Amino acid sequence: MKNDHFNELIASIKEAGKIQRGEAEASRLHEFPEPDVKAIRKSIGFSQVKFAALIGVNVRTLQNWEQGHRHPTGPAKVLLRLVQADPHSVVKNLPGCYL
Repeated sequence: MKNDHFNELIASIKEAGKIQRGEAEASRLHEFPEPDVKAIRKSIGFSQVKFAALIGVNVRTLQNWEQGHRHPTGPAKVLLRLVQADPHSVVKNLPGCYL
Protein backbone atom coordinates (compact mmCIF):
# COMPACT_ATOMS: atom_id res chain seq x y z
CA MET A 1 0.00 0.00 0.00
CA LYS A 2 1.35 3.40 -0.93
CA ASN A 3 1.96 5.91 1.85
CA ASP A 4 -0.71 8.34 0.63
CA HIS A 5 -3.36 5.57 0.67
CA PHE A 6 -2.23 4.45 4.10
CA ASN A 7 -2.32 8.00 5.46
CA GLU A 8 -5.80 8.51 4.00
CA LEU A 9 -6.97 5.31 5.69
CA ILE A 10 -5.52 6.37 9.06
CA ALA A 11 -7.20 9.79 8.77
CA SER A 12 -10.51 8.10 8.00
CA ILE A 13 -10.21 5.82 11.03
CA LYS A 14 -9.41 8.80 13.28
CA GLU A 15 -12.42 10.69 11.90
CA ALA A 16 -14.68 7.67 12.55
CA GLY A 17 -13.47 7.58 16.15
CA LYS A 18 -14.28 11.27 16.63
CA ILE A 19 -17.77 10.74 15.20
CA GLN A 20 -18.38 7.75 17.44
CA ARG A 21 -17.28 9.69 20.53
CA GLY A 22 -19.49 12.63 19.56
CA GLU A 23 -16.54 14.95 18.95
CA ALA A 24 -17.46 15.46 15.27
CA GLU A 25 -20.55 15.31 13.08
CA ALA A 26 -20.91 12.73 10.33
CA SER A 27 -20.76 14.21 6.85
CA ARG A 28 -23.93 12.34 5.87
CA LEU A 29 -26.61 10.39 7.64
CA HIS A 30 -28.98 7.85 6.15
CA GLU A 31 -32.29 7.38 7.91
CA PHE A 32 -35.06 5.12 6.78
CA PRO A 33 -38.65 5.58 7.91
CA GLU A 34 -40.20 2.96 10.15
CA PRO A 35 -42.38 0.62 8.11
CA ASP A 36 -46.10 0.88 8.84
CA VAL A 37 -46.53 -2.82 9.60
CA LYS A 38 -50.29 -2.71 9.97
CA ALA A 39 -50.75 -0.84 6.68
CA ILE A 40 -48.44 -3.29 4.87
CA ARG A 41 -50.35 -6.27 6.27
CA LYS A 42 -53.74 -4.79 5.45
CA SER A 43 -52.64 -3.84 1.93
CA ILE A 44 -52.26 -7.53 1.08
CA GLY A 45 -55.36 -8.57 3.00
CA PHE A 46 -53.67 -10.92 5.47
CA SER A 47 -54.80 -11.57 9.03
CA GLN A 48 -52.24 -11.07 11.77
CA VAL A 49 -51.77 -14.84 12.07
CA LYS A 50 -51.22 -15.31 8.33
CA PHE A 51 -48.93 -12.28 7.99
CA ALA A 52 -46.84 -13.33 11.01
CA ALA A 53 -46.41 -16.76 9.41
CA LEU A 54 -45.46 -15.15 6.09
CA ILE A 55 -42.63 -13.12 7.57
CA GLY A 56 -41.62 -15.73 10.15
CA VAL A 57 -42.38 -13.94 13.41
CA ASN A 58 -44.55 -14.69 16.40
CA VAL A 59 -48.05 -13.19 16.27
CA ARG A 60 -47.37 -11.33 19.52
CA THR A 61 -44.28 -9.75 17.95
CA LEU A 62 -46.38 -8.58 15.02
CA GLN A 63 -48.98 -7.16 17.41
CA ASN A 64 -46.28 -5.29 19.33
CA TRP A 65 -45.03 -3.78 16.06
CA GLU A 66 -48.52 -2.77 14.97
CA GLN A 67 -49.26 -1.17 18.35
CA GLY A 68 -45.94 0.68 18.38
CA HIS A 69 -44.63 -1.05 21.52
CA ARG A 70 -41.68 -2.42 19.56
CA HIS A 71 -40.18 -1.82 16.13
CA PRO A 72 -38.90 -4.29 13.55
CA THR A 73 -35.15 -4.36 13.05
CA GLY A 74 -32.62 -5.93 10.73
CA PRO A 75 -33.87 -8.63 8.37
CA ALA A 76 -37.50 -8.16 9.45
CA LYS A 77 -37.37 -4.50 8.44
CA VAL A 78 -35.92 -5.43 5.05
CA LEU A 79 -38.54 -8.14 4.50
CA LEU A 80 -41.31 -5.69 5.36
CA ARG A 81 -39.94 -3.24 2.79
CA LEU A 82 -39.92 -6.03 0.20
CA VAL A 83 -43.50 -7.01 1.02
CA GLN A 84 -44.53 -3.36 0.73
CA ALA A 85 -42.75 -2.89 -2.61
CA ASP A 86 -43.80 -6.13 -4.30
CA PRO A 87 -46.06 -8.39 -2.20
CA HIS A 88 -46.83 -10.79 -5.06
CA SER A 89 -43.13 -11.53 -5.61
CA VAL A 90 -42.49 -12.12 -1.90
CA VAL A 91 -45.54 -14.35 -1.45
CA LYS A 92 -44.76 -16.23 -4.67
CA ASN A 93 -41.26 -17.04 -3.45
CA LEU A 94 -42.22 -18.19 0.04
CA PRO A 95 -43.63 -21.72 0.21
CA GLY A 96 -47.20 -22.24 1.39
CA CYS A 97 -48.32 -18.61 1.07
CA TYR A 98 -50.90 -17.30 -1.36
CA LEU A 99 -52.41 -13.89 -2.03
